[in-house]
Amino acid sequence: MATAAAANCCFSLLPCKERTLFSTFGSTGGRCGVHTSLKPFRTAVVAHQKPTRSSKPEKESVSKKINNDPFAYKDEIKGSSAKTQSNAFKSFGTSKKEKKGFQYDAKEQQGDSGTLQEAAFLNAVVKVYCTHTAPDYSLPWQKQRQYTSTGSAFMIGDGKLLTNAHCVEHDTQVKVKRRGDDTKYVAKVLARGVECDIALLSVENKEFWEGAEPLQLGRMPRLQDSVTVVGYPLGGDTISVTKGVVSRIEVTSYAHGSSDLLGIQIDAAINPGNSGGPAFNDQGECIGVAFQVYRSEEVENIGYVIPTSVVSHFLTDYERNGKYTGFPSLGVLLQKLENPALRAYLKVQSNEGVLVRKVEPTADANRVIKEGDVIVSFDGVQVGSEGTVPFRTNERIAFRYLISQKFAGDVAEIGIIREGTLQKVQVALHPRVHLVPYHIEGGQPSYLIIAGLVFTPLSEPLINEECEDSIGVRSFISVFVIY
Repeated sequence: MATAAAANCCFSLLPCKERTLFSTFGSTGGRCGVHTSLKPFRTAVVAHQKPTRSSKPEKESVSKKINNDPFAYKDEIKGSSAKTQSNAFKSFGTSKKEKKGFQYDAKEQQGDSGTLQEAAFLNAVVKVYCTHTAPDYSLPWQKQRQYTSTGSAFMIGDGKLLTNAHCVEHDTQVKVKRRGDDTKYVAKVLARGVECDIALLSVENKEFWEGAEPLQLGRMPRLQDSVTVVGYPLGGDTISVTKGVVSRIEVTSYAHGSSDLLGIQIDAAINPGNSGGPAFNDQGECIGVAFQVYRSEEVENIGYVIPTSVVSHFLTDYERNGKYTGFPSLGVLLQKLENPALRAYLKVQSNEGVLVRKVEPTADANRVIKEGDVIVSFDGVQVGSEGTVPFRTNERIAFRYLISQKFAGDVAEIGIIREGTLQKVQVALHPRVHLVPYHIEGGQPSYLIIAGLVFTPLSEPLINEECEDSIGVRSFISVFVIY
């Protein structure tokens, strides 16, 4: 069964079994779970077990909660795998003293620091300690048991840090610690982008920033470019470095936000606790943020990094609006147009365009786009019959990529073919509003009690708590809709 893990976090975000391919990782904590297949990496949970109403005390063990979703979070508790670690260390430990007069040389043990170890950009990576208190959606007047987790973050200047949103979800306290330091500093969450799984932190203590050299976001990497992932996986106190190459760049499902955005696939090892840590190229430039992996019996070494284009969009959005407003959506359901007979029926002369199957009634596109229209261009970029557009040299990417480059409120020019006639229409793009939200903004769900009946908004987390499996979900929703 495919499983996903979040870097150092054990939260499972996806509600469906099909989403179990992705997972996010956390270091130690009580609520992060394992994601199947694609896994966003959260912070490792310290008190790793999921809060329940059971009176049994929590044990220090790795929490591996697998949702039916392809995305899941994996957290690791300190001391949870003592036997495994001890056996591993035996293989790589110091050799026995075979000769008399052997003397321990501390300098030799430490070794000469290499260029990568001494690189200044490694010092910009910090460890994140978060205390979480998730709401109880079944009993909205109370909260679940508190737990802690650890993850990674890095400095971007102006007194701010960047990490994954799932690393600081439902936070009550966030602290960060620099490399080689033994002091933890309180951090504040300024913005949290659920869709893109990015969070912006700030540290007001000036001592934390003494001698700090923030990272600079680099260019989009190319296939086979070397990549180095840096962070604090598996709850370790020292920094960890893993290397690999870029194996694919495409629109990817984000486990935490249940969204589709551009992602970089790499083969470097990403483990619980790596979530929120940066990925570098050979020049020491930050090319993205590690956030999820794909775990399955059929595949190996598939990790994902949030590219700098998505990170820049998040930061620009925050600077423009003072908060995160989200990625826009066109609000239409599309179908590929590869069938020649279907193209002939729709009077589409060339092998291009995608068919509009449905338009959301609340979307701005509902004013100018109708079912049966064929979208052939977006801001002058031609859309292929497979729903792809040109991307760099000799590459194509999903049409959704162009929409994700826009900001809330931007206007796009859409080329459509309606009854054989080519038209140009203007559409304002806005973030999609889900009738059943995946996340509750503000943390605690609202509720109303009347005559012993409790009314609360329907949401994916509530469905997950009430219905462990998909069985009974339809009847559960029907009851809420009726009342």
